[in-house]
Amino acid sequence: MAQEQSQIGVIGLGVMGRNLVLNIAEHRFPVAGYDKKSEQVEQLRKDSAGLPVRAYEKLRGFISALRKPRIVLMLVPAGPPVDSVLHDLLPHLSSGDILIDAGNSYFEDTNLRAKNLADKGIHFLGTGVSGGEEGARYGPSIMPGGPEDAYKTVEPILTAIAAKANGEPCIAYLGPGSAGHYVKMVHNGIEYGLMELIAETYDLLDRGLDFSDSELSEIYGGWNRGLVSSFLVEITAQIFRRIDEKTHKPLIDLICDEAKQKGTGMWTSQDAMRLGVPVPNIDTAVAMRDLSAYKNLRVEESHILSGPVIKPQEDIETIVEDIYKALYVSMIMTYSQGFALLLAASKNYGYSLDSSVVAKIWRGGCIIRSGMLEQIKTAFESQPDLEHLLDDKYFAGEVVNNQQSLRNVVCKATQLGLPVPGMMAALSYFDGLRSAWLPANLIQAQRDYFGAHTYERVDEKGTFHTQWSNKEVQKHETISKS
Repeated sequence: MAQEQSQIGVIGLGVMGRNLVLNIAEHRFPVAGYDKKSEQVEQLRKDSAGLPVRAYEKLRGFISALRKPRIVLMLVPAGPPVDSVLHDLLPHLSSGDILIDAGNSYFEDTNLRAKNLADKGIHFLGTGVSGGEEGARYGPSIMPGGPEDAYKTVEPILTAIAAKANGEPCIAYLGPGSAGHYVKMVHNGIEYGLMELIAETYDLLDRGLDFSDSELSEIYGGWNRGLVSSFLVEITAQIFRRIDEKTHKPLIDLICDEAKQKGTGMWTSQDAMRLGVPVPNIDTAVAMRDLSAYKNLRVEESHILSGPVIKPQEDIETIVEDIYKALYVSMIMTYSQGFALLLAASKNYGYSLDSSVVAKIWRGGCIIRSGMLEQIKTAFESQPDLEHLLDDKYFAGEVVNNQQSLRNVVCKATQLGLPVPGMMAALSYFDGLRSAWLPANLIQAQRDYFGAHTYERVDEKGTFHTQWSNKEVQKHETISKS
């Protein structure tokens, strides 16, 4: 291989980084890889034989291998590791160089890093990448944000390596600042919500209806050809088919019931609360992962707290069909909440996000890709001012027509004593949205009673306070009128 300078460099040669390097190289872009761990560097050298790849464990050699302006893509864990890499890199960089953070960095950290680097003349692109190991190797969904001119410089490379859906690359410039990392954060929040919902259907089918693992694989395989067609449902069907090589038992039955998390779901919930956007399916998914970690307590309480006895069910086919449709409705609710948050964030943070573009680049490569994203793209494309996905006639009709199945499943789960908080959250979100009146007037009154927080009236504009505890005479003091 001719020792020409590389068009792009990748820092972090773990599985994701190494696969991304190979993806770039197979699209004929000369690429350099760097990692402090010699075993990672050696593995890349082995895997990239015959490709325009060079691998380094010394930073100086890596930097000198890059043509100017240098393009460096980082694939390292979020938080301090990113700052550590930036600290090491900065002395070697020049004005006009471009850094791409392709990890799951918190969007406010991205804003701060971008500002600090801009002061030194260095462009910083906060870029979400989704697709896992396979996506990195064969085409992920890529969500770039930051200076648009810098993005145009790297666009040919990123577009070439991105996944394709209906012949279109799953990448688009999303907006300034931390737009890319924000969209990736919400992507992961939706991912949390969808995974919780699928796990609840598994519990209902397994403990509630006593299906075997092989039967579960058939059920999810069938579902993946219908309304809930998606990557997550597809891999769920595959998971139930996997036999452990050591014990020759279904592997799923040997996995601990404690779900880990890296923070992106929590960040989504936190910022949604800050912006005042309800995302109950994401909130619930985070909470249930937290609850799963209380393994010892759950084991103890299982011997103390009793609930309904799960009995054999009649009309199994009807229940399974209801679970299928309940999952469908709940998935729509989860996507709806995610897109509502993106809309609010776009307005508050100046991202100028286009929801149809976000849906478009999520159709392939990413973890939350599903059949319904094509229709979501169409909904936002045909109605640029669409405030909420359930304002769209198609999705409103789908939810209304299938809501009874969700209600049936929530009732059935309650009778069986099986937790389905994600489905309950989806149903309550739907019922709350369609309610012209909610009991928040009582909350306003309570807040005013104990804290003089004031309230508004339905018959008069202004802000009011009442001396609620005075039993003789209640005073209604007008605080302000508009």
